[in-house]
Amino acid sequence: MIFFESILAIMLGAVLLSAGARRIGVPYPVVLAVAGTALALVPNAPEFALDPELVLALFVAPILLDAAFDTSPRDLRRNWLSVGSLVVVAVGVTTVAVAAVARWLVPDLPWAAAVALGAIVAPPDAVAATAVLRRLRPPHRLLVILEGESLLNDATALLIYRVAVGAVLVGGFSPASALPTFGLVVIGSIGLGAFLGWSLVRFLGAFKDPPSAIILQFITTFGVWILAERLHLSGIITIVVYAMVIARTAPARTSARLRIPSYAVWETTVFVLQTLAFVLIGLQLRPILANLSPREIGAFPVIALAVLATVIIVRLSWVMTYQAIAKLTRRATEGAKDETRPASTAGSDGLIIAWCGMRGIVTLAAAYALPGGFPHRDLILLCAFTVVVGTLLIQGLTLPLLLRRLSPRDDRPVEREFRMARKLALKAAIATIRDAPSEAALAVRREYDDMLAQTRDSDEFDTTQNQLRRDALAAARDKALALRRDGTIGDDAFHRLEEELDWLELGAAARTVE
Repeated sequence: MIFFESILAIMLGAVLLSAGARRIGVPYPVVLAVAGTALALVPNAPEFALDPELVLALFVAPILLDAAFDTSPRDLRRNWLSVGSLVVVAVGVTTVAVAAVARWLVPDLPWAAAVALGAIVAPPDAVAATAVLRRLRPPHRLLVILEGESLLNDATALLIYRVAVGAVLVGGFSPASALPTFGLVVIGSIGLGAFLGWSLVRFLGAFKDPPSAIILQFITTFGVWILAERLHLSGIITIVVYAMVIARTAPARTSARLRIPSYAVWETTVFVLQTLAFVLIGLQLRPILANLSPREIGAFPVIALAVLATVIIVRLSWVMTYQAIAKLTRRATEGAKDETRPASTAGSDGLIIAWCGMRGIVTLAAAYALPGGFPHRDLILLCAFTVVVGTLLIQGLTLPLLLRRLSPRDDRPVEREFRMARKLALKAAIATIRDAPSEAALAVRREYDDMLAQTRDSDEFDTTQNQLRRDALAAARDKALALRRDGTIGDDAFHRLEEELDWLELGAAARTVE
């Protein structure tokens, strides 16, 4: 019961802190991580030791799937060079730089262990990125690049991490054997994710009952991750590919009655997992400090801060270097511009991308996954914790200010595409019933014509019919409440009527482009 009560208390505190953070305009992951760190220093506070494998499966798999489900492969293809430079080059350069700094500060640290440390702290985390970025609402082009990076860079870093840890355990490293293994893991993960996506969408489509279908969605998500890990593939790449395939194939097989509660459950679950993840990050400080000697407590924080500074400086340096190279390339090829490829982001966009380097739960989980007896394991754990909390605190707190200061221009491509698609979809609906002779068809056609007329350059779409529906439904709901209040109907009948009115109200709601 004590464990259960502690979880309830942590969740209540996390929800209250998240609400307060939104009210004052601070990204809630920052507040939660700091609160968890402060709680870890309180005497007799609850202790939660992270099981690395459980952390990756429980926190990363569903949050990664939720983010990848909403990712546009078209937009990723259009920005493949920017995303690829962050996923491969930025992670690789950060790994090498951190390894060099760690070796310089700790000469007896083996190179393989130093590379493992670099791989642990190199990738900005998908959980942190989605939790911070989606609430700041940066321009769409930046969101595509940053979310694309966060979906794939963990895979690059963890593959390097596995090779480095293996080299420590066996006492050597062979690039000739590591590179083919790296390629096979990537290809195998992509193939497995695509196969499972095409296969399981038919299995999931057979379940029409919302509770059963939603439970199976979570079971298959965890199952895909576990299967990939059992086959020694990349769970991250497999989940990302699986989610993208599901997103392309499931909508045609899913009814609105299932889709609406499914999205609501997933949104709530992802929020719960994110809040727990960031609180647990802070709570890991106590077990880290418990294993350090007095001498190490004095020396290790300096090394950890040096690693934190290296991580931030290297990302800034690489992104701004990439921006300069892209600018020179644009000038050289200005006469033969490819209309299918968007222009590279401006300098202010590059600065925002460079500053979005928050680390998260994957970094800590990878550090905790180091085997016992690993060289300087306690130092690596402290460095990982410092980088996670430091980047959340420094970059997470200042990112909203940076966005407001730079005010990057947003051409709102999603809104334009939404209006175009809405017009075409309504025209298709009208054409289907244009020649139907009944009065009912005439009424529906008039309503759709009204909706089409309302589709203009505005963020809100509404119709006169829907306004009347909302007024009528408000009166119907008041009457239903009165009937239950005076005992004319019981709760079972009331809830059945309430559900019907809810669906009608949902259909009559004004649509707003966010």
